[in-house]
Amino acid sequence: MKAFKLFGLVLVVLCVLAAPALAADAPAGSVADKHGTFVLTGVGFGAALGAALTIIGAGYGFSKIGAAALESMARQPEVAGKVQIAMIIIAALLEGATFFALLVCYSLLEKVQGL
Repeated sequence: MKAFKLFGLVLVVLCVLAAPALAADAPAGSVADKHGTFVLTGVGFGAALGAALTIIGAGYGFSKIGAAALESMARQPEVAGKVQIAMIIIAALLEGATFFALLVCYSLLEKVQGL
């Protein structure tokens, strides 16, 4: 319950502090509608959240790959070369999937902003 109250307080403070920023005029060269105000959509937030979750997931995946590889090398040192090659291949596949997910998030943001 205490954490919920703290979360509510932080949310209220962020909303109060965001009001002056949202009331400001649109800077030159920014994405604004024909009336000069920002168009607030959830796509930008969704793209940022997707990118953040992608990076967190990639970090977790790399840590699991490294831990499993080191554990298997410690148990059977004679197969360390094969385990290391397999670990590098799996890490490359994970990196490719992470890069693809980041490109999807960026393309969503680019499509909305019209860059």
